[in-house]
Amino acid sequence: MTEQLKQLRDKIDAIDNELLKLINARAALAQEIGRRKNGVTYRPERESQVLTRLQQSNSGPLTSERVTQLFTEIISACRAMEEPLTIAYLGPQGTFSEEAVTKRFGNTVLTLACHTIDDVFREVESGSAHYGVVPVENSTEGAVGRTMDLLLQTPLTVCGEIELAVHQYLMAQQSDLAAIQKIYSHPQSFAQCLGWLKTHLPNLQTIARIDAASNADAASRAATDQNAAAIAGKKAAAVFGLTICAKNIEDEPNNTTRFLVIGTQQVSVSGKDKTSIVLSTSNRPGAIHELLAPLARYQVSMTRLESRPSRKGLWEYVFFIDIEGHQENENIAKALEELRSKATFLKILGSYPAAQ
Repeated sequence: MTEQLKQLRDKIDAIDNELLKLINARAALAQEIGRRKNGVTYRPERESQVLTRLQQSNSGPLTSERVTQLFTEIISACRAMEEPLTIAYLGPQGTFSEEAVTKRFGNTVLTLACHTIDDVFREVESGSAHYGVVPVENSTEGAVGRTMDLLLQTPLTVCGEIELAVHQYLMAQQSDLAAIQKIYSHPQSFAQCLGWLKTHLPNLQTIARIDAASNADAASRAATDQNAAAIAGKKAAAVFGLTICAKNIEDEPNNTTRFLVIGTQQVSVSGKDKTSIVLSTSNRPGAIHELLAPLARYQVSMTRLESRPSRKGLWEYVFFIDIEGHQENENIAKALEELRSKATFLKILGSYPAAQ
């Protein structure tokens, strides 16, 4: 048995050596491509095509998710040899936004934790960060209004999207639930976990629920209070030295948050894209039906429709729409041209690869 194990380990060592040679060869090619790209180090459409192809080619035993994680890190390391990217996100360290950054860009990037969503936009607009990652909607709690308002105002474009499965953890300095006198968390996380809290904390009515700016902020505050707990992501427990009292306490097991990557880049066609637009129309009977008719006429699939106050007049609204396809696709281009003629206002927020 010992000799058989040695033979298997020798084979692994040989494969590791070959993998190292191949990864370095890939990195050298990436460097050469970087020298010919005139400073553009991040190509969302190209990276999406690479990951999609690898998923389709994967025969296991690694899952497609693991293959994606592995090659995201390889791509991240190769990209950093050209120029390390700086990514702004809603901080502090330990937020779900930071997890989204890692999922999309890997660990070989520079990160810039921001206090607010406004700050994320500001850092990218000023050039202090190459890209920003901001939450835009949650499958349980709906849209993030501030992000949508800023998308309407900013000159930045949407360069990508990230879908992150959100698992909430209850954490404290100790694991005794009976000792909890207050809970810190972001309001959305409270809402996502209310059913669990009512079931597992019978004295919930006597426990103070205190809103925090983010889940990481909640964890940092619980770390200074022996009788407090926080609802946050798993990483926050490690960052702030807290004990996990309960895991996966979200009421909806498929709880997912969608994030957008914002930047100054116009993204080319990847083959599996989305386009986000915002528009408005006059307030009259049938106006919305007439506005959306071009999408049906050119067989464009709409994946999201959200209204927001325009902030320009009482009871005036703008409509955020996500559609399948790239603005350069023929049917999308024709639909957008007709929409522009019917809408009182239309802004294309960006075309980008759909989340893996």
